[in-house]
Amino acid sequence: MTRQTTRHTTRHTVRYTDFTFRPVDPQADGELLHRWVTHPKAAFWMMADARQEDVERAYLEIAADEHHHALLGLRGGEPAFLMEKYDPAHRELTGLYEPEPGDVGMHFLVPATDTPEHGFTRAVITAVLAHLFADPAAARVVVEPDVRNKAVHALNEAVGFEALREIEKPEKRALLSVCTRERFRAATGAVA
Repeated sequence: MTRQTTRHTTRHTVRYTDFTFRPVDPQADGELLHRWVTHPKAAFWMMADARQEDVERAYLEIAADEHHHALLGLRGGEPAFLMEKYDPAHRELTGLYEPEPGDVGMHFLVPATDTPEHGFTRAVITAVLAHLFADPAAARVVVEPDVRNKAVHALNEAVGFEALREIEKPEKRALLSVCTRERFRAATGAVA
């Protein structure tokens, strides 16, 4: 008699509530951040050739900047992604668009992994936006990803971003996009 074994797999759904945030410690987190931002899959982060000390210096500058902040997204207490928030009236987009009261700029990076998890990146961007909109002063999230980064454009649209126009930045041609609290809630059902 032959015994037949059935293998069952369970699909785990990552929720945006699975994450917490803490400020980046540029020196303590330097090695980790260097590994993340120099990986070929992080090409749009534009730090491929950076040395660890370059990464630490960049995040020390952010830590000292009242208009720019870097946070690590944690899952189960372990670093899972990087998020930056900035005031687009003073950083990144100064002179490139008309800021509105309550605008907050954002970047995020999900590091490369050998074991991708279905829905992880979508849960991350949802968590990032929920975190930003938890501040009652935040009315819109503004992003400026590279126009060639089609994957992030689709992801942004899925969570409520509206593409406004292409803009020319010193380092890239970018797609200026905004997401209001209402569009975010309608697209995701998430609550800040």
